Amino acid sequence: MTGVQENQAPFQSPSRAARVLDQALSRLLRLPRGSNDCRVQRDIPVPARDGIRLLTDHYAPADGSGRGTILVRTPYGRGFFVDVEARVYARHGYHVAVQSVRGTFGSGGEFDPMANEADDGQDAVAWLRTQPWFDGRLATSGPSYLGWTQWALLTDPPPELRTAVILVGPHDMSDTAYGTGAFYLSGFLSWSEMITQQEQTSFAQAIRRSASAGRRLAPAVNGLPLADAADQALDHRAPWFRRWLSHPDRGDAFWKRLNVTEALDQVTVPVRLVGGWQDLFLDQTLHQYEVLRLRGRGVDVTLTVGPWSHLELATKGAGPVLRGNLDWFAEHLAGEPAASAAAPVRVFFTGSGQWRDLPEWPPPTTEAVHYLQPGGRLTESQPASAGPSSSFYYDPGDPTPTVGGRLLTTDAGVKDNRDLEARPDVLTFTTPPLTSALEIAGVPVVELVHSRDNPFADVFVRLCDVGPKGESRNFSDAQLRLDPASAAEQTQRLELRLDACAHRLPAGHRLRLQVSGGSHPRYSRNEGTGALPGSGTELRPCIHTIWHAADAVSRIVLPVSANLPGESG
Repeated sequence: MTGVQENQAPFQSPSRAARVLDQALSRLLRLPRGSNDCRVQRDIPVPARDGIRLLTDHYAPADGSGRGTILVRTPYGRGFFVDVEARVYARHGYHVAVQSVRGTFGSGGEFDPMANEADDGQDAVAWLRTQPWFDGRLATSGPSYLGWTQWALLTDPPPELRTAVILVGPHDMSDTAYGTGAFYLSGFLSWSEMITQQEQTSFAQAIRRSASAGRRLAPAVNGLPLADAADQALDHRAPWFRRWLSHPDRGDAFWKRLNVTEALDQVTVPVRLVGGWQDLFLDQTLHQYEVLRLRGRGVDVTLTVGPWSHLELATKGAGPVLRGNLDWFAEHLAGEPAASAAAPVRVFFTGSGQWRDLPEWPPPTTEAVHYLQPGGRLTESQPASAGPSSSFYYDPGDPTPTVGGRLLTTDAGVKDNRDLEARPDVLTFTTPPLTSALEIAGVPVVELVHSRDNPFADVFVRLCDVGPKGESRNFSDAQLRLDPASAAEQTQRLELRLDACAHRLPAGHRLRLQVSGGSHPRYSRNEGTGALPGSGTELRPCIHTIWHAADAVSRIVLPVSANLPGESG
């Protein structure tokens, strides 16, 4: 493959407005001052192996020097956010190649989410090798889908690769879609709609549409059959959505091209991972860290987890993330000595407002057990004898609604759950006020002795921190679609592994567990009929029962931290 030199636009310097914006953002985000000016060459047609052209912008230090090249591949255009970040890197001496993936923003071919990024990424690197400014030092960077493009490339790591910076990036879309057994509905639907509209809307319009997505897409998520209602909402322009929805078996060959887990075993270069406690890809970021760091691979990997949702990484997380990226690239791409020794793990403890530097994740913990009791109590004492059970009626015609959590939409994150907990289809179990602080670090586990009168049912559990004024704020949850075959048993022991968390409940607060039959439309509601996903036209309710007895113990097992380092900057 040869470089494409003909019909390329000349280099341009950033406009005065861009310079003013960069200066303002650098002060706001407390970024170190770049020692260079930058220039950019736009819309370079980079060839892929099948002959299509992938439009690419090249940002370069104005003095012609370079500390290596950062490759960014994105389906979201080469506009505001990526443009600002690329200029930051160029002003610090790096060449940056920002490429629109196949079928987006002028790049040829058809957009088929995630499916073509391995080959197209290799072709982008092949083009870089032909460029006179490429010095053989390569890094990749970017969040979310841009993280996916990196994992896809890492299934066969280029020899020039020095490092990867992967922010809130997945490696297995089957896990996101059906890891709980229920389809991840609202996130994928709103994302698909955004993709179909993004090249026809301005930045301001996109922000307004994102804020109104829940209201606008309500007829689709509540429609029957779901697949047809979604197709109509998407104006039949996102064929991938129906394909994802209609393949609930994660072992199906359909998901093969959308699963690049093999990359985790191929990586040998240093990797910087960044996640958020309320990010939808949190579990995959932590799995990536575990594979690279904790299984004897010896890969130089760092993990940062902030108090952010997926979208907040680009807003609330922008400063600390960009500062960390610049330090990382200086050491691992430019090859300069580290400014200071950084801890392998840096996590934010919600509830305390503290960042902690740790040698590994999770830190050492001990188990603390709390038992579900009749009357909504949550105690450290095990039930002594049989007591009354706790039941609720789940109606898919009025499904238990989503309130915050690990969403892809703007209503993600930590919310006050009091209105949700007032519903009759939500059970709550609450401790007395804590006499001392409780610090949870790791994966809480909820074990329920459960029965139901409909084999087709889901269970959703959530942990909340209840403050002195009664506000109930979520910090960890889990969803599970139950196996219909298990309904033949009179009772069933369920184990739900909740989201990993780092959360401190101060003395005087209370710990609360919610138990309900779903979280709609975050997850597609269980229609109660066993119909194939997306095809059902009927709704059937379910009565859920939680049992409390010495021989039928329902409980929470918490990983409680001790002797953690104190607050860091």
